[in-house]
Amino acid sequence: MANSDSSTSLPVSAPLAPKKENITPIGSKIAELNESRAEVLNRIQGLKQDLQNWRSKLDTQVKIYSDELTELKKTLNVEVEHLRSEFQELRNTLHQQQEDVTASLRNLGLQDVSGDAKDTDNKKVEEKDGEINTVPVENNGKEAEN
Repeated sequence: MANSDSSTSLPVSAPLAPKKENITPIGSKIAELNESRAEVLNRIQGLKQDLQNWRSKLDTQVKIYSDELTELKKTLNVEVEHLRSEFQELRNTLHQQQEDVTASLRNLGLQDVSGDAKDTDNKKVEEKDGEINTVPVENNGKEAEN
C-alpha cells in the first residue's frame, strides 16, 4: 500500500509545481496588460475630447462664415437693386432727353413728319433685357463703324 500511496502522490504533486511557476508570469502579464489597457483608454478619452473640441470649433467657424455670407448676400442684393434703379432712372432720363431733342427739332422745322420715318431708318434700335441700344447708321443705310 505504501507503494500505491507514493505513486498516487507523485503525479498529484508534479502537476502543481508547473502551475505555480506559470501563475507568476501570467499575473505580471495581466498587470502589464491592465496598465496598458488603462493607458490606451486614457489616450482614447483624450482623442475623443480633442475631436469634440475640434468639431465644436469647426461648427462655430461654419456658423460665423455662414452668417457673414448671408450678410454679404443681403448687401450685394441691396447694391444690385440700387444699381438697377439707377440704370432705370438713366434710361428714363435718356429717353426723355431723346424725346425733348426730337420735339425741339420738330419745332425748329428741321424735321417733318416724313423725317420720323427716316429717323427710324437711320437708327437701328435693339432692346435686350430692358436696355435700349442705338446703333448709328450711315446715309446709305449701312451701319457706321465705331
